[in-house]
Amino acid sequence: MGFDSEKQTIYSVEQVGNSSSDGICALKEPLIKENHSPENYSVLAAIPPFLFPALGALLFGYEIGATSCATISIKSPTLSGISWYNLSSVDVGIVTSGSLYGALIGSIVAFTVADTIGRRKELILAAFLYLVGAIVTALAPVFSVLIIGRVMYGIGIGLTMHAAPMYIAETAPSQIRGRMISLKEFSTVLGMVGGYGIGSLWVTVISGWRYMYATIIPVPVIMGIGMCWLPASPRWLLLRALQGKGNVENLQQAAIRSLRRLRGPVIVDSAAEQINEILAELSFVGEDKEATFGELFQGKCLKALTIAGGLVLLQQITGQPSVLYYAPSILQTAGFSAAADATRISILLGLLKLVMTGVAVIVIDRLGRRPLLLGGVSGMVISLFLLGSYYIFYNTVPAVAVAALLLYVGCYQISFGPIGWLMISEIFPLKLRGRGISIAVLVNFGSNALVTFAFSPLKEMLGAGVLFCGFGVICVLSLFFIYFIVPETKGLTLEEIEAKCL
Repeated sequence: MGFDSEKQTIYSVEQVGNSSSDGICALKEPLIKENHSPENYSVLAAIPPFLFPALGALLFGYEIGATSCATISIKSPTLSGISWYNLSSVDVGIVTSGSLYGALIGSIVAFTVADTIGRRKELILAAFLYLVGAIVTALAPVFSVLIIGRVMYGIGIGLTMHAAPMYIAETAPSQIRGRMISLKEFSTVLGMVGGYGIGSLWVTVISGWRYMYATIIPVPVIMGIGMCWLPASPRWLLLRALQGKGNVENLQQAAIRSLRRLRGPVIVDSAAEQINEILAELSFVGEDKEATFGELFQGKCLKALTIAGGLVLLQQITGQPSVLYYAPSILQTAGFSAAADATRISILLGLLKLVMTGVAVIVIDRLGRRPLLLGGVSGMVISLFLLGSYYIFYNTVPAVAVAALLLYVGCYQISFGPIGWLMISEIFPLKLRGRGISIAVLVNFGSNALVTFAFSPLKEMLGAGVLFCGFGVICVLSLFFIYFIVPETKGLTLEEIEAKCL
């Protein structure tokens, strides 16, 4: 059955008042209220829609930690367990960045299929690719097969980092949405710490790199089963109904059933009314019109793309990959022993990231996004200039470098770390959310690759001190971007964000 604008009007606004067949836009009273009642929900019902998508983020973090140990194991003549262990630096770089290239491919794939198959099916596909990628990597008989496995795993990362924040944002109650999406970042860091820890256990075992990747195989199985059990995003179902891409009555009933499962028994009687309100608000802000690619670069969609793309770009070009790259050498100058403790140093930093992300999770829905961004990035400015000063002036006082490093990691994890992903998941209009987030994810992984590849030549050309001061200047510019461009979305529904912030 095709989309009928008159029937849609009846379904979506019968409780709001009578209107003409022109639909909701004809209403005189705005549907986006200045103050809305908090959404009712059951805590037990709200956990699974976060938990299973967050497993995808955990798998992403685990890959980062495990690969740093796997490259040590795979190059060892005695411990690799293979005949092709004599890898060049280029080969090692390909192993390390294989998942990054896969993530870039996954972001492009998400752009084309996300709004067609939906967030839930995209996460099921990601779980399948994680599983196949981990198996192929663990069993790889030759170098080329190893890279194929790494790229397949990376495609799963690209799909996950696109769909997970979107699914969580569209299913979480507005008053805890920030906490839920920040917990996804917490899962990433937890996976990273787990990857370092498990990697350190297997790194001294023959063929240990195979066990590092095999250890995680049960997780994508659990993720896939969980996503098959969870319902589709109700907002995605309503978007399909509004745009005439299915039977309107069936899609609306499916959205009601989905919302009841996502919120629990406390809204059994009011789910239909809430769905009607969401439908009315979506139509009021123009979501009933089919989106075109050109709309991404026009009006409120362009503003959303500027905010999301700017935040994920600044995540990378403010020095995060480079500071972590320098972390072992900084700590070694402070008295840590050299290479033997490299993994333990990584675990130490990972635990700090975990604690500070936990702090962000606790306070983000109380303080809001902008205060944490402004405060955290201000701390990053101080830490980067301290690091630069250490390499230029104070290289005999390693305590300066250690303090600056810990300050940087902590401030990043309460600002850009979780809030960048949170903002991109909630800022885009629904009809362009899938494609908009895929572009933002592409910018994130692309800029990560660029910073990673450009860091070494820039360090040789400018020196570490000048480079870190340069990152500090970029952080100062980031503060202006946040202050003048990034809106506060605390406590707003996704429809209110579109109406008020764009």
